[in-house]
Amino acid sequence: MSPRPFRPAATAAALVAITALALTGCAGSASSAPESAAATPATVTVEDNHGEVEVPVNPDRVVALDNTTFQTLSDWGVTLVAAPKPLMYDLWPDLSGGDEVLDAGLHREPDIEAILAAEPDLIVGGYRFREIYDQLKEIQPATIETSPRDGEDHMSELKRQVTILGQVFDREDEAAALAADLDTAISDAKDAYDADETVMGLITSGGKIAYAAPGEGRGVGTLFPTLGLTPALERQAEDASHGDDISVEAIAASNPEWLVVLDRDAMFGEDGYVSAKELIEDSEALQNVPAVQNGRIVYLDASFYLDEGIQAYTALYRSVAEAFAAASGTA
Repeated sequence: MSPRPFRPAATAAALVAITALALTGCAGSASSAPESAAATPATVTVEDNHGEVEVPVNPDRVVALDNTTFQTLSDWGVTLVAAPKPLMYDLWPDLSGGDEVLDAGLHREPDIEAILAAEPDLIVGGYRFREIYDQLKEIQPATIETSPRDGEDHMSELKRQVTILGQVFDREDEAAALAADLDTAISDAKDAYDADETVMGLITSGGKIAYAAPGEGRGVGTLFPTLGLTPALERQAEDASHGDDISVEAIAASNPEWLVVLDRDAMFGEDGYVSAKELIEDSEALQNVPAVQNGRIVYLDASFYLDEGIQAYTALYRSVAEAFAAASGTA
């Protein structure tokens, strides 16, 4: 099946003709028509991760592959014609839908044919699917990538992302509100934090605890530069995405007063799953760590690893702010 190309807006002459016909047929009710009848522009030019691209406003047939956009698209009532269903679990049933929403597969084995068959007017690619960008552009030139870029401030990138999506889906006020919510959560966490207290970020998966280097990767690593946290241990990252090997003895020796923990397996429910809480709080070697003794551990939401959008980060910073405030008695 050939891809359905993005069609530019009608010519000025055609619009004039259409308007004249509409006025002729509706002259009797013209006074009751809203003055806001100035139609939303048919297209908008946005600046995505690759440069300027012209896309339709409020497109009818949307393929979304970037999981960091799913919560926003869901909240805005966007319907999809194809999505990576194995990546979505039951978090966004309104997006993954039934058989009418084609399955684009996982990023390791994307189903290009399904994306092509969906005949999209817009493709929201990027993040885990960034390797197939060129193929997506061949299917539909109106393909955008808005996921946070490496080397840029992560929080600013999240706000940039929703700003772009706001332009595309005519939700600019809602996008601004999302950015403001994130800023407020960050500000509250900064205000509640005592810089004399040390913090360590951890990632658990497969029954093991890994170290999240400050300022590296996603999730817990981003908190350090954003909030100015004092690291209990400073070590260069070897695996920024999944965390680095660390022994419980090394964690204990660093004596963190706070732990912020991402459990990557929390959503999957696989056989033999051991929660982050069990791995950390039931560890004999960690019983004398101040963070464990005082219950100063912030666990990210179970869905965080599959979400990672601006709403997930806002919730994280709110949780951190509440924990810091409660510990200081200012909550």
